[in-house]
Amino acid sequence: MNSDLNNLSEYVTPDIEKRQLIDKLLPGTVFHSRKQLFAEEIVLKQMEMHDVCYPAEKGIQLSKICPKCGRKYPDYENFCFDCDVKLKDIEDVNVKNIEICHEFTCKGSNAFDEFTDILTQENLIKINEFQFEMSDFDRIIKAIRSKALKNLDNAIKENEISLDDLTILEKVILFTKSFVDVEYKSYGAELGYYSFNKIHVDDRQLDSLQITTMLHELTHFLNKEILTHILCHLLDASKTREMESVIAFILSFSSENCLIDEYAAHTVEGRFTLFGYQDYSSFLSIQNTIERTDDEIEMLKTIANSLANIIKGIIESFIDDELLSDIKVQFRKDILDDPNYAQLKLENCTLLNDEGLLRAIQFVLLEGFAAASQNVGKLMELNEMW
Repeated sequence: MNSDLNNLSEYVTPDIEKRQLIDKLLPGTVFHSRKQLFAEEIVLKQMEMHDVCYPAEKGIQLSKICPKCGRKYPDYENFCFDCDVKLKDIEDVNVKNIEICHEFTCKGSNAFDEFTDILTQENLIKINEFQFEMSDFDRIIKAIRSKALKNLDNAIKENEISLDDLTILEKVILFTKSFVDVEYKSYGAELGYYSFNKIHVDDRQLDSLQITTMLHELTHFLNKEILTHILCHLLDASKTREMESVIAFILSFSSENCLIDEYAAHTVEGRFTLFGYQDYSSFLSIQNTIERTDDEIEMLKTIANSLANIIKGIIESFIDDELLSDIKVQFRKDILDDPNYAQLKLENCTLLNDEGLLRAIQFVLLEGFAAASQNVGKLMELNEMW
Protein backbone atom coordinates (compact mmCIF):
# COMPACT_ATOMS: atom_id res chain seq x y z
CA MET A 1 0.00 0.00 0.00
CA ASN A 2 3.05 2.28 0.30
CA SER A 3 3.35 3.01 -3.41
CA ASP A 4 -0.41 3.34 -3.68
CA LEU A 5 -0.44 6.03 -0.99
CA ASN A 6 2.39 7.91 -2.63
CA ASN A 7 0.68 7.76 -6.03
CA LEU A 8 -2.40 9.48 -4.61
CA SER A 9 -0.52 12.69 -3.83
CA GLU A 10 -1.08 14.06 -7.35
CA TYR A 11 -4.86 13.99 -6.79
CA VAL A 12 -4.91 16.10 -3.61
CA THR A 13 -6.76 19.42 -3.45
CA PRO A 14 -7.18 21.78 -0.46
CA ASP A 15 -10.24 21.52 1.78
CA ILE A 16 -10.68 25.29 1.73
CA GLU A 17 -13.83 25.47 3.86
CA LYS A 18 -12.27 23.45 6.66
CA ARG A 19 -8.96 25.31 6.47
CA GLN A 20 -10.65 28.68 6.81
CA LEU A 21 -12.64 27.53 9.85
CA ILE A 22 -9.57 26.22 11.62
CA ASP A 23 -7.41 29.23 10.76
CA LYS A 24 -9.79 31.37 12.77
CA LEU A 25 -9.13 29.31 15.89
CA LEU A 26 -5.44 28.40 15.76
CA PRO A 27 -2.81 30.46 17.66
CA GLY A 28 -3.14 34.17 17.03
CA THR A 29 -6.92 34.03 17.35
CA VAL A 30 -8.81 35.28 20.39
CA PHE A 31 -10.60 32.17 21.68
CA HIS A 32 -14.08 32.29 23.16
CA SER A 33 -14.24 31.95 26.92
CA ARG A 34 -16.99 29.99 28.63
CA LYS A 35 -18.62 33.29 29.61
CA GLN A 36 -18.59 34.47 25.99
CA LEU A 37 -20.18 31.22 24.82
CA PHE A 38 -23.10 31.67 27.20
CA ALA A 39 -23.46 35.28 26.04
CA GLU A 40 -23.71 34.02 22.46
CA GLU A 41 -26.35 31.52 23.56
CA ILE A 42 -28.47 34.32 25.02
CA VAL A 43 -28.20 36.27 21.77
CA LEU A 44 -29.20 33.17 19.79
CA LYS A 45 -32.26 32.65 21.97
CA GLN A 46 -33.24 36.30 21.67
CA MET A 47 -33.03 36.05 17.89
CA GLU A 48 -35.14 32.88 17.94
CA MET A 49 -37.81 34.57 20.08
CA HIS A 50 -37.88 37.57 17.79
CA ASP A 51 -38.48 35.37 14.75
CA VAL A 52 -41.13 33.11 16.25
CA CYS A 53 -44.63 33.29 14.74
CA TYR A 54 -47.00 32.49 17.59
CA PRO A 55 -50.44 31.03 16.78
CA ALA A 56 -53.56 33.09 17.30
CA GLU A 57 -54.43 30.85 20.22
CA LYS A 58 -51.37 31.96 22.20
CA GLY A 59 -51.72 30.85 25.78
CA ILE A 60 -54.13 28.05 24.88
CA GLN A 61 -52.81 24.50 25.03
CA LEU A 62 -52.57 22.94 21.58
CA SER A 63 -53.51 19.31 22.13
CA LYS A 64 -54.64 18.19 18.67
CA ILE A 65 -52.84 17.86 15.36
CA CYS A 66 -53.78 17.49 11.71
CA PRO A 67 -52.43 14.09 10.53
CA LYS A 68 -52.02 15.48 7.02
CA CYS A 69 -50.43 18.94 7.31
CA GLY A 70 -49.14 18.70 10.90
CA ARG A 71 -50.71 21.94 12.09
CA LYS A 72 -51.61 21.99 15.81
CA TYR A 73 -55.02 22.96 17.18
CA PRO A 74 -56.56 23.57 20.61
CA ASP A 75 -58.69 20.86 22.22
CA TYR A 76 -62.04 22.40 21.18
CA GLU A 77 -61.31 21.97 17.44
CA ASN A 78 -62.20 18.72 15.70
CA PHE A 79 -61.29 19.18 12.04
CA CYS A 80 -58.60 20.69 9.85
CA PHE A 81 -60.77 22.40 7.24
CA ASP A 82 -57.74 23.16 5.07
CA CYS A 83 -57.09 19.44 4.63
CA ASP A 84 -60.66 18.17 5.19
CA VAL A 85 -59.54 15.62 7.77
CA LYS A 86 -60.36 14.85 11.38
CA LEU A 87 -57.83 15.99 13.97
CA LYS A 88 -55.99 13.55 16.21
CA ASP A 89 -54.83 13.96 19.79
CA ILE A 90 -51.16 14.79 20.20
CA GLU A 91 -49.62 11.88 22.02
CA ASP A 92 -46.24 11.72 23.63
CA VAL A 93 -44.00 9.52 21.49
CA ASN A 94 -41.01 7.75 22.98
CA VAL A 95 -38.54 8.01 20.11
CA LYS A 96 -36.19 5.55 21.79
CA ASN A 97 -38.79 2.79 21.38
CA ILE A 98 -39.63 3.48 17.74
CA GLU A 99 -38.45 0.80 15.32
CA ILE A 100 -37.81 1.88 11.74
CA CYS A 101 -37.48 -0.52 8.81
CA HIS A 102 -34.36 0.83 7.13
CA GLU A 103 -32.98 -1.93 4.91
CA PHE A 104 -30.73 -0.57 2.16
CA THR A 105 -30.85 -3.01 -0.73
CA CYS A 106 -28.68 -3.61 -3.79
CA LYS A 107 -29.86 -5.76 -6.66
CA GLY A 108 -27.52 -7.67 -8.94
CA SER A 109 -27.35 -10.79 -11.08
CA ASN A 110 -25.48 -12.68 -8.37
CA ALA A 111 -26.79 -13.46 -4.89
CA PHE A 112 -23.70 -14.56 -2.99
CA ASP A 113 -24.53 -16.16 0.35
CA GLU A 114 -21.29 -18.11 0.73
CA PHE A 115 -17.88 -16.52 1.32
CA THR A 116 -16.24 -19.01 -1.02
CA ASP A 117 -18.48 -17.77 -3.85
CA ILE A 118 -17.55 -14.14 -3.15
CA LEU A 119 -13.83 -14.45 -2.55
CA THR A 120 -12.82 -15.86 -5.93
CA GLN A 121 -9.95 -14.98 -8.22
CA GLU A 122 -12.48 -13.88 -10.84
CA ASN A 123 -14.01 -11.36 -8.45
CA LEU A 124 -10.57 -10.15 -7.41
CA ILE A 125 -9.86 -9.41 -11.07
CA LYS A 126 -13.13 -7.42 -11.31
CA ILE A 127 -12.05 -5.26 -8.38
CA ASN A 128 -8.63 -4.78 -9.98
CA GLU A 129 -10.27 -3.70 -13.25
CA PHE A 130 -12.55 -1.39 -11.23
CA GLN A 131 -15.26 -0.62 -13.76
CA PHE A 132 -16.70 2.16 -11.65
CA GLU A 133 -17.20 5.84 -12.43
CA MET A 134 -17.95 8.92 -10.34
CA SER A 135 -21.48 8.88 -11.77
CA ASP A 136 -21.90 5.42 -10.21
CA PHE A 137 -20.61 6.76 -6.90
CA ASP A 138 -22.99 9.72 -6.99
CA ARG A 139 -25.89 7.38 -7.75
CA ILE A 140 -25.04 5.26 -4.69
CA ILE A 141 -24.86 8.28 -2.39
CA LYS A 142 -28.16 9.60 -3.72
CA ALA A 143 -29.84 6.20 -3.24
CA ILE A 144 -28.66 5.92 0.37
CA ARG A 145 -29.74 9.47 1.18
CA SER A 146 -33.14 9.08 -0.53
CA LYS A 147 -33.89 5.77 1.19
CA ALA A 148 -33.08 7.23 4.62
CA LEU A 149 -35.26 10.27 3.96
CA LYS A 150 -38.15 7.98 3.00
CA ASN A 151 -37.54 5.93 6.15
CA LEU A 152 -37.71 9.08 8.25
CA ASP A 153 -40.83 10.37 6.50
CA ASN A 154 -42.62 7.04 6.97
CA ALA A 155 -41.67 6.92 10.66
CA ILE A 156 -43.02 10.43 11.21
CA LYS A 157 -46.32 9.58 9.51
CA GLU A 158 -46.80 6.13 11.07
CA ASN A 159 -46.08 7.37 14.58
CA GLU A 160 -47.85 10.73 14.09
CA ILE A 161 -44.75 12.58 15.24
CA SER A 162 -44.53 16.36 15.41
CA LEU A 163 -40.84 17.24 15.06
CA ASP A 164 -41.46 20.51 16.89
CA ASP A 165 -42.40 18.54 20.00
CA LEU A 166 -39.15 16.56 20.06
CA THR A 167 -36.04 17.49 22.00
CA ILE A 168 -32.79 18.05 20.13
CA LEU A 169 -31.54 14.62 21.19
CA GLU A 170 -34.80 12.95 20.11
CA LYS A 171 -34.54 14.50 16.65
CA VAL A 172 -31.02 13.13 16.20
CA ILE A 173 -32.08 9.70 17.50
CA LEU A 174 -34.97 9.64 15.03
CA PHE A 175 -32.89 10.52 12.00
CA THR A 176 -30.10 8.12 13.05
CA LYS A 177 -32.69 5.34 13.27
CA SER A 178 -33.60 6.12 9.67
CA PHE A 179 -30.21 4.60 8.77
CA VAL A 180 -29.41 2.04 11.44
CA ASP A 181 -30.70 0.44 14.64
CA VAL A 182 -29.92 2.32 17.86
CA GLU A 183 -29.68 0.45 21.14
CA TYR A 184 -28.71 1.65 24.59
CA LYS A 185 -26.03 0.44 26.95
CA SER A 186 -25.65 1.16 30.65
CA TYR A 187 -22.28 -0.34 31.43
CA GLY A 188 -18.66 0.13 30.38
CA ALA A 189 -16.63 3.30 30.05
CA GLU A 190 -17.06 3.90 26.30
CA LEU A 191 -19.70 6.38 25.16
CA GLY A 192 -20.84 4.05 22.41
CA TYR A 193 -19.78 1.70 19.64
CA TYR A 194 -20.91 0.32 16.27
CA SER A 195 -21.35 -3.36 15.53
CA PHE A 196 -22.76 -4.58 12.22
CA ASN A 197 -25.76 -2.38 11.47
CA LYS A 198 -26.35 -1.45 15.08
CA ILE A 199 -25.25 1.57 17.11
CA HIS A 200 -24.94 1.23 20.88
CA VAL A 201 -25.12 4.46 22.91
CA ASP A 202 -24.69 4.99 26.63
CA ASP A 203 -27.88 6.87 27.52
CA ARG A 204 -26.48 7.80 30.95
CA GLN A 205 -24.40 10.46 29.21
CA LEU A 206 -25.29 14.11 28.63
CA ASP A 207 -27.55 14.78 25.64
CA SER A 208 -24.79 16.52 23.70
CA LEU A 209 -22.40 13.57 24.13
CA GLN A 210 -25.09 11.12 23.04
CA ILE A 211 -25.61 13.24 19.92
CA THR A 212 -21.93 13.35 18.96
CA THR A 213 -21.54 9.64 19.76
CA MET A 214 -24.39 8.77 17.39
CA LEU A 215 -22.88 10.90 14.61
CA HIS A 216 -19.50 9.23 15.14
CA GLU A 217 -20.94 5.71 15.03
CA LEU A 218 -23.28 6.58 12.16
CA THR A 219 -20.19 7.44 10.12
CA HIS A 220 -18.84 3.92 10.69
CA PHE A 221 -22.15 2.54 9.41
CA LEU A 222 -22.17 4.79 6.33
CA ASN A 223 -18.55 3.92 5.48
CA LYS A 224 -19.55 0.27 5.55
CA GLU A 225 -22.75 0.90 3.59
CA ILE A 226 -21.11 2.95 0.83
CA LEU A 227 -18.31 0.41 0.31
CA THR A 228 -20.81 -2.47 0.31
CA HIS A 229 -22.81 -0.78 -2.46
CA ILE A 230 -19.60 -0.26 -4.45
CA LEU A 231 -18.57 -3.89 -4.04
CA CYS A 232 -22.04 -5.03 -5.13
CA HIS A 233 -21.73 -2.85 -8.24
CA LEU A 234 -18.29 -4.23 -9.11
CA LEU A 235 -19.39 -7.86 -8.71
CA ASP A 236 -22.91 -7.34 -10.13
CA ALA A 237 -24.22 -8.78 -6.89
CA SER A 238 -27.17 -8.30 -4.58
CA LYS A 239 -26.44 -7.16 -1.07
CA THR A 240 -26.26 -10.06 1.37
CA ARG A 241 -25.06 -10.42 4.94
CA GLU A 242 -21.95 -12.12 3.60
CA MET A 243 -21.16 -9.19 1.28
CA GLU A 244 -21.52 -6.82 4.22
CA SER A 245 -19.28 -9.03 6.33
CA VAL A 246 -16.54 -8.85 3.70
CA ILE A 247 -16.64 -5.05 3.84
CA ALA A 248 -16.69 -5.06 7.64
CA PHE A 249 -13.58 -7.25 7.51
CA ILE A 250 -11.89 -4.95 4.96
CA LEU A 251 -12.46 -1.91 7.18
CA SER A 252 -10.93 -3.62 10.18
CA PHE A 253 -8.30 -6.09 8.97
CA SER A 254 -5.39 -3.60 8.84
CA SER A 255 -4.35 -0.72 11.07
CA GLU A 256 -4.34 1.53 8.01
CA ASN A 257 -7.98 0.83 7.18
CA CYS A 258 -8.95 1.11 10.84
CA LEU A 259 -7.27 4.51 10.90
CA ILE A 260 -9.17 5.67 7.80
CA ASP A 261 -12.49 4.52 9.26
CA GLU A 262 -11.84 6.03 12.70
CA TYR A 263 -10.47 9.35 11.44
CA ALA A 264 -13.49 9.76 9.15
CA ALA A 265 -15.80 9.17 12.13
CA HIS A 266 -13.93 11.70 14.27
CA THR A 267 -13.99 14.24 11.44
CA VAL A 268 -17.75 13.97 10.84
CA GLU A 269 -18.45 14.12 14.56
CA GLY A 270 -16.20 17.18 14.83
CA ARG A 271 -18.06 19.06 12.12
CA PHE A 272 -21.24 18.95 14.18
CA THR A 273 -19.49 19.82 17.44
CA LEU A 274 -18.29 23.16 18.76
CA PHE A 275 -14.68 23.83 17.85
CA GLY A 276 -12.50 23.19 20.86
CA TYR A 277 -14.33 20.03 21.93
CA GLN A 278 -12.99 17.58 19.33
CA ASP A 279 -11.58 14.31 20.64
CA TYR A 280 -9.21 12.24 18.51
CA SER A 281 -8.07 9.88 21.27
CA SER A 282 -9.15 6.62 19.57
CA PHE A 283 -7.57 7.76 16.28
CA LEU A 284 -4.29 8.47 18.09
CA SER A 285 -4.38 5.01 19.67
CA ILE A 286 -4.56 3.46 16.19
CA GLN A 287 -1.94 5.80 14.73
CA ASN A 288 0.54 4.78 17.41
CA THR A 289 0.38 1.18 16.13
CA ILE A 290 1.29 2.13 12.54
CA GLU A 291 4.86 2.43 11.33
CA ARG A 292 4.37 4.99 8.59
CA THR A 293 6.03 8.20 7.52
CA ASP A 294 4.30 11.46 8.37
CA ASP A 295 3.41 11.92 4.69
CA GLU A 296 1.81 8.47 4.53
CA ILE A 297 -0.21 9.13 7.68
CA GLU A 298 -1.41 12.42 6.19
CA MET A 299 -2.47 10.64 3.01
CA LEU A 300 -4.48 8.14 5.05
CA LYS A 301 -6.10 11.10 6.79
CA THR A 302 -6.77 12.72 3.40
CA ILE A 303 -8.60 9.57 2.26
CA ALA A 304 -10.60 9.64 5.50
CA ASN A 305 -11.34 13.37 5.21
CA SER A 306 -12.60 12.83 1.66
CA LEU A 307 -14.98 10.08 2.80
CA ALA A 308 -16.03 12.22 5.77
CA ASN A 309 -16.85 15.09 3.42
CA ILE A 310 -19.22 12.81 1.48
CA ILE A 311 -20.86 11.51 4.65
CA LYS A 312 -21.17 15.02 6.08
CA GLY A 313 -23.20 15.90 2.97
CA ILE A 314 -25.56 12.98 3.62
CA ILE A 315 -26.05 13.95 7.27
CA GLU A 316 -26.66 17.61 6.37
CA SER A 317 -29.80 16.45 4.56
CA PHE A 318 -31.15 15.74 8.05
CA ILE A 319 -29.30 18.22 10.26
CA ASP A 320 -30.06 21.60 8.74
CA ASP A 321 -28.63 24.92 9.96
CA GLU A 322 -31.40 25.33 12.54
CA LEU A 323 -30.86 21.91 14.13
CA LEU A 324 -27.09 22.38 13.97
CA SER A 325 -27.49 25.64 15.89
CA ASP A 326 -29.66 23.85 18.45
CA ILE A 327 -27.03 21.12 18.87
CA LYS A 328 -24.39 23.74 19.57
CA VAL A 329 -26.63 25.43 22.12
CA GLN A 330 -27.20 22.04 23.77
CA PHE A 331 -23.45 21.48 23.84
CA ARG A 332 -22.90 24.82 25.57
CA LYS A 333 -25.49 23.93 28.20
CA ASP A 334 -24.03 20.50 28.92
CA ILE A 335 -20.27 20.97 28.76
CA LEU A 336 -18.64 22.87 31.59
CA ASP A 337 -15.01 22.63 30.49
CA ASP A 338 -13.40 25.48 28.58
CA PRO A 339 -12.68 24.72 24.91
CA ASN A 340 -9.29 23.20 24.05
CA TYR A 341 -8.14 23.88 20.51
CA ALA A 342 -4.94 21.81 20.63
CA GLN A 343 -6.47 18.80 18.84
CA LEU A 344 -7.44 20.98 15.89
CA LYS A 345 -3.80 20.57 14.86
CA LEU A 346 -4.69 16.95 14.03
CA GLU A 347 -7.23 18.09 11.43
CA ASN A 348 -6.44 17.21 7.84
CA CYS A 349 -7.37 20.00 5.42
CA THR A 350 -6.91 18.26 2.08
CA LEU A 351 -9.31 16.31 -0.14
CA LEU A 352 -8.89 13.90 -3.02
CA ASN A 353 -10.39 14.93 -6.32
CA ASP A 354 -12.86 12.57 -8.00
CA GLU A 355 -10.22 10.41 -9.67
CA GLY A 356 -8.14 10.26 -6.52
CA LEU A 357 -11.15 9.23 -4.42
CA LEU A 358 -11.98 6.37 -6.78
CA ARG A 359 -8.35 5.21 -6.81
CA ALA A 360 -8.25 5.29 -3.01
CA ILE A 361 -11.44 3.22 -2.76
CA GLN A 362 -9.99 0.72 -5.23
CA PHE A 363 -6.81 0.39 -3.16
CA VAL A 364 -8.77 -0.17 0.04
CA LEU A 365 -11.05 -2.78 -1.55
CA LEU A 366 -8.36 -4.59 -3.52
CA GLU A 367 -5.94 -5.11 -0.65
CA GLY A 368 -8.72 -5.92 1.81
CA PHE A 369 -10.45 -8.35 -0.57
CA ALA A 370 -7.19 -10.24 -1.10
CA ALA A 371 -6.70 -10.46 2.67
CA ALA A 372 -10.30 -11.62 3.16
CA SER A 373 -9.77 -14.49 0.69
CA GLN A 374 -7.02 -15.75 2.99
CA ASN A 375 -9.22 -15.48 6.10
CA VAL A 376 -12.49 -17.23 5.25
CA GLY A 377 -12.53 -18.90 8.66
CA LYS A 378 -12.23 -15.54 10.38
CA LEU A 379 -15.05 -14.15 8.24
CA MET A 380 -17.33 -17.06 9.14
CA GLU A 381 -16.54 -16.55 12.81
CA LEU A 382 -17.30 -12.82 12.62
CA ASN A 383 -20.49 -13.44 10.67
CA GLU A 384 -21.77 -15.79 13.37
CA MET A 385 -20.92 -13.27 16.11
CA TRP A 386 -22.83 -10.49 14.32
